[in-house]
Amino acid sequence: MARTGRPKVELVLTADERETLQRWARRAASAQALALRCRVVLACAEGLSNVEVAARLGVHRTMVGKWRARFAVGRLDALMDEDRPGRPPSITVDQVEEVIVATLEETPRNATHWSRTSMAEKSGLSKSTIGRIWRDFGLKPHRAETFKLSTDPLFVEKVVDVVGLYHNPPERAVVLCVDELGRTGAR
Repeated sequence: MARTGRPKVELVLTADERETLQRWARRAASAQALALRCRVVLACAEGLSNVEVAARLGVHRTMVGKWRARFAVGRLDALMDEDRPGRPPSITVDQVEEVIVATLEETPRNATHWSRTSMAEKSGLSKSTIGRIWRDFGLKPHRAETFKLSTDPLFVEKVVDVVGLYHNPPERAVVLCVDELGRTGAR
């Protein structure tokens, strides 16, 4: 008789949970730890054992057991990273997103482009915070001859993912940034 080990928690996903897990698992800019957790849960929901899931995904079986159990108790919310010690971020990802969207898609009244001061007044953030956000995302609204509005329909979602890397970097991971150049070549 084959030894099966401890009984595993059976995972049955709702359609919405399955869709969300698949979206999180395949999104290129998702935190890779979260994407892996989603793949673990999806494989567990196929009825595979922890050992089978671990072999398929190249992880340890205890890791599979941990995320199977956590998901069974807390569902999607349980897959998120827990709060870490230290001072919490003073600005939210949503605030950063609002500044970027406003910079790219709006113009201030009585001006041709945003200044740090005008964006600070609109957003309620400090001028130095606006400057850091613009610098981090390479935004230069005062340079109209080189400023381009992204036509990518997923731009805002991608920005949120990138900002998420800054606010909650994955453990033991390296985050690389590649700047695509236009036809003009080197800077």
